[in-house]
Amino acid sequence: VFLGAPGAGKGTQAQIFAQDKKVAHISTGAMLRDAVAQGTELGQKVKPIIESGGLVPDDLMVALIEDRIKHDDCKCGYILDGFPRTVPQAEALDKMLSAHGEKLTHIVLFEVSEEAVLARLAGRRGSESRADDNAEVQMERIRVYREKTAPLIDYYEKQGALIKVSGDAAIEEVQSRLVKAVSGVKSCCCCH
Repeated sequence: VFLGAPGAGKGTQAQIFAQDKKVAHISTGAMLRDAVAQGTELGQKVKPIIESGGLVPDDLMVALIEDRIKHDDCKCGYILDGFPRTVPQAEALDKMLSAHGEKLTHIVLFEVSEEAVLARLAGRRGSESRADDNAEVQMERIRVYREKTAPLIDYYEKQGALIKVSGDAAIEEVQSRLVKAVSGVKSCCCCH
């Protein structure tokens, strides 16, 4: 699981790390934005939530993840980027994985100063065509992160599972820090 505030770089790092380790990169944000763009039933349900900067209901997210990790590209592992976002989602994820005889191996928190997050989000506006990248929605996403997602830090620290990586640096430097922090993760050669 890759955790961090909006703009912390978790998506960028997840993409790079997943390619390097040959595991699936599961970005719930991308999955939801695709569903909205395609006008699916799910997309229609979540569009107003995403556009307002809110969080999609826990039961819907857990079902989405449970379905996604059944795909063949997840057999050798996967990175969850953007999920869980709440303690109830984390508890549901633990329960769901346990039912499948699995468990999380690493929970990585990308620590980035609020100033850096705001600067990154401001720079992202206009460069990526995302409905949730206007200033008002970004501020709401940060507020929701503080209120709903930040408690996950305590949740995973109490389990002794949280790995903190400073994300206040260039992409390559953060990538290097990440690799050092999770050096026990092996590349997958069985599935690809």
